[in-house]
Amino acid sequence: MDQPHPKNIIVRMPNWIGDLVMATPVLADLRKAFPEAHITAMCRAPHSELLQYDPNINELFSFHKVSGFGHREKKRDIVQKIRQGKYDLGILLTNSFSSAWWLWQGKVARIVGYTGQLRSLLLTDRVPPPKELKHQHLVISYKMLLEPLNISISESAPRIYLLEQELSEAKSLLARMGVDKNQIIVGINPGAAYGSAKCWLPERFKEVTEKLLENKSITVLYFGDPNTALLIKQICEDLPARVINLAGLTSIRELACLIKLCDVLLTNDSGPMHMAAAVETPLVALFGSTNDVTTGPYKTGTVIHKHASCSPCYKRVCPIDFRCMKRIEVKEVLENILKNL
Repeated sequence: MDQPHPKNIIVRMPNWIGDLVMATPVLADLRKAFPEAHITAMCRAPHSELLQYDPNINELFSFHKVSGFGHREKKRDIVQKIRQGKYDLGILLTNSFSSAWWLWQGKVARIVGYTGQLRSLLLTDRVPPPKELKHQHLVISYKMLLEPLNISISESAPRIYLLEQELSEAKSLLARMGVDKNQIIVGINPGAAYGSAKCWLPERFKEVTEKLLENKSITVLYFGDPNTALLIKQICEDLPARVINLAGLTSIRELACLIKLCDVLLTNDSGPMHMAAAVETPLVALFGSTNDVTTGPYKTGTVIHKHASCSPCYKRVCPIDFRCMKRIEVKEVLENILKNL
């Protein structure tokens, strides 16, 4: 017997930036299937800001990370807010026990999620992890969670919605930094939140930058968070004024706007890589310790992956000789950047 169309839907979005962006098609597919429903995206701050103007949701339920016994009141507040929403459907795009526990405690009538993490008893719709989990894109794995709702796999792609005013402010910021509107802008993201094993060698980023600057029409923007600020400062040291270091200086939405204004982005496997794909900026993505089949840019971009025998290892730090990244040469990266311009 078919279930009635849900009226109040809560979607627990992933915690990592890249995963969050890859999950945005689920929101679009839910909106298309249930145009009259009230859809709430539940997401951890500050990454939740990426969904701020998404037209597929009615409400953004933003919360800060809570863990340990010292945050009992905050946890109760979150559960209480879920109860107040009177949700008849919850979609879990996270695999943790705690996320399922919150929706169950919040009295969500129907909870759909992948099994595992001892949480099956908390789910009403228990979806076994896909057999092809390690051989299909994560976007597809997220969409497969909608199959119990009779929503088939769609062609929708990750997307971040930016306002014209935000883009205008980003253009003004670049103008104040001396970037001429006729300049070609190459963005470079040399870090990755997961760990150094995902990162190409800093000296090679610098060498690519020096070669790009031989073209007087090119300006290079370096992006990064506070954790990679020192690394990027070292890369940018002694480089000319046409290299602008923005590491740690932008909000997440400002970063999305600046990536949108780039003519191409060079990046490791990272959140900004998926942001570039979601704002339709051409990109060159460097892969080593991770799997580009499952978490590469979705149906877009140029991926360079040398597929060393030990890759993908998914380690945070390479325990041996870092062969997966050392095999990626400056010449090949530069050629692919220029090809994408």
